[in-house]
Amino acid sequence: MDAAKARRAVLIAGPTASGKSALALEVAERLGGIVVNTDAMQVYDVLRVVTARPGREDEGRAPHKLYGFVPPSVRFSTGRWLEAVQRVIDAADPGQPLIFVGGTGLYFDALTKGFADVPEVPAEIALQAQQEIQGLDEAGRMRLLEREDPETARRLKVADPQRVERALAVKRATGRPLSSFQQASQQGLIDDFVVERMVLDPDRDVLRARISRRFEAMFEGGAVDEVKALLSLHLDPSLPAMKAIGVREIADWLAGRIEKEEAVERAIIATHQYAKRQRTWFRNRMGDWPRR
Repeated sequence: MDAAKARRAVLIAGPTASGKSALALEVAERLGGIVVNTDAMQVYDVLRVVTARPGREDEGRAPHKLYGFVPPSVRFSTGRWLEAVQRVIDAADPGQPLIFVGGTGLYFDALTKGFADVPEVPAEIALQAQQEIQGLDEAGRMRLLEREDPETARRLKVADPQRVERALAVKRATGRPLSSFQQASQQGLIDDFVVERMVLDPDRDVLRARISRRFEAMFEGGAVDEVKALLSLHLDPSLPAMKAIGVREIADWLAGRIEKEEAVERAIIATHQYAKRQRTWFRNRMGDWPRR
């Protein structure tokens, strides 16, 4: 394909609070592009502040797609996200660059390398796998996976909770290892695009300070009302939206189980831990992406 006529995509990955959304907006305005959410939590509605989705003013400066379009009652999967991305690609003007931005490494993997067509896993099996790995450290998760799906275990460099939970659930639901689905021929959605990739990698102390300031601002800027609205829906606690960082902490404070200061501190600590896991993923799975 003639590079001059190829469609263009800019991929901006990075840990939470690294400044991804601001950079994506800047790029979209400069190039006349469309910002496409690549974060598994920012797909859910109700939780704009809690999940740090772009504000309405930012959405008015450039088109934003796949933000807040999924009810929190839904277990939204990577496969369904890819289907939504394909619809965005099909609807966009070929001359408009697409700026994919977020912190979900699995979404970027699926976008660039393709995604295995794995059958839907019943919710009760997924929940059982989730509960089984709770409290296990990385070594414990890897031992469990090695017993049930040794081939997938060999393919993993990091036994992060999300991927181990997924592998266990698929094996138990289908009787087949996850690796057997992943070996099928796959193709990324943007193989025919001219692609620019980058991972934002701020200094650890700078990131920690940003995380602390951001959640304190969230708490005062609408996060509490969002959690109240979410709790009023009486949803299954195992749903992904219910596990967004800040939801449990604020819920515990609202119920009088902890003080406000402790809720804020717990959420900040959980966010630090999440950012560490994101950085590990980017280092191990996206090590060839330029850093900035």
